[in-house]
Amino acid sequence: MMSFKAHYDGSVFVPDEPVNLPLHCPVDVAASAPFEPDGGPGDDEIPPLMRLVQAVAGLPPITDLPPDAAAQHDHYLYGTPKN
Repeated sequence: MMSFKAHYDGSVFVPDEPVNLPLHCPVDVAASAPFEPDGGPGDDEIPPLMRLVQAVAGLPPITDLPPDAAAQHDHYLYGTPKN
C-alpha cells in the first residue's frame, strides 16, 4: 500500500511528490477535508471568514419560511404592518 499527498486543481488530483505507478493504474482515493487536525492548518491558521463559512455550511436549511419573508422581514420579526 502506498500513501502520498496530493491536491485538487479543480478538475484532477495532482500528486505533490513523484509517485511510482504504471500509467492508467486504478487507485483508491481517500480524501480528508481541509482544515482537519490531521491534514490541514490549525484553527488559529484558518481565516475567521472561512470559519464562519464552514459553520454556516453545517447548519440545516430553513424550509418553513413564508414566501414573502425577505420583503416583509419587519412584519415577521417585529409585528409591524405589512407593506
